[in-house]
Amino acid sequence: MKNKILSISLAVLMAASISACGNTANNTEVAAKTNAPSDSHRLSIVVTNFPEYDFAHQIVQDNADVTMLLKPGAESHTYDPTPEDIITIQNSDMFVYVGGDSDEWVDDVLSSMDQTHMNIFRLMDAVETVPEELVEGMEEEAEEEEAAEDGEEEVELDEHVWTSPVNAMTIVRKMSETLEDLDPDNKDVYEKNASNYISELSDLDKEFQDIVSNAKRKEIIVGDRFPFRYFCDEYGLSYYAAFPGCSTDTQASAKTVAFLIDKVKNDEIPVVFHIELSNEEMCSSIAEATGAKSELLNAVHNVSDEDFKNGVTYVSLMQHNVEVLKEALN
Repeated sequence: MKNKILSISLAVLMAASISACGNTANNTEVAAKTNAPSDSHRLSIVVTNFPEYDFAHQIVQDNADVTMLLKPGAESHTYDPTPEDIITIQNSDMFVYVGGDSDEWVDDVLSSMDQTHMNIFRLMDAVETVPEELVEGMEEEAEEEEAAEDGEEEVELDEHVWTSPVNAMTIVRKMSETLEDLDPDNKDVYEKNASNYISELSDLDKEFQDIVSNAKRKEIIVGDRFPFRYFCDEYGLSYYAAFPGCSTDTQASAKTVAFLIDKVKNDEIPVVFHIELSNEEMCSSIAEATGAKSELLNAVHNVSDEDFKNGVTYVSLMQHNVEVLKEALN
């Protein structure tokens, strides 16, 4: 797959270079349609997933263009770039990606590009990372199990750094600093927007702190993949789940489901969580077997097409988490 992406990248970039030499009229036409003068340069930011999109958009608002490669409603862990996506990345002023399993295609694509005029922002470089954790009852991925048997086990860092609002504040601040350097004409605007947004994230953090500090219990059960390691670490929550955060599995074994059912019953857990864009089957089965309520806990990987069009944000999605977490911990 990596060789395939690299070959496609090289072919696409050669075609893009040839095309760019002969399409000045088309570029002017596009600029006119967007009400931007053809001789002006508007900052182009390309991101891989929704949290990055929202962070960048909150900072620049209408002063730059933000493009999300992952289509709304799509699964982030199985995304592959199209030739058009690769051209979009090459033509961007700033490319933002996570840096974990879901973005493992990025290194090959970037290595095929001239990065002289590109600025790369990697979320996992912006904050302190921790290894992905395999807790009791959680199913290990087949490829990791095989690697362990062969003595080739590697520490895999958890990529879901944005799920902690505290991490989100750090990411937004560092992203804003990068954008201010790239676009000094809008420096004051970006700085002000980032400050206002960080204030919103700080309020969100305080809400979660308040809920956990006054909670009856400090344990959550997720009948799904678990991308909440940074969130749980931040607020001192223990957890049990079916799969690690980047697992490609969706069907848990009977042993795993039975373990989670027993946990919900024994620990008297009132709410079982699933993540966004999930089929919810496992969560529903556990809820049915235990009498617990099935609820969405947003990891904010991506949003539905309808939500995207309606302008949902990281903060609005996390506000939903505030309400369901309050119910789950009391």
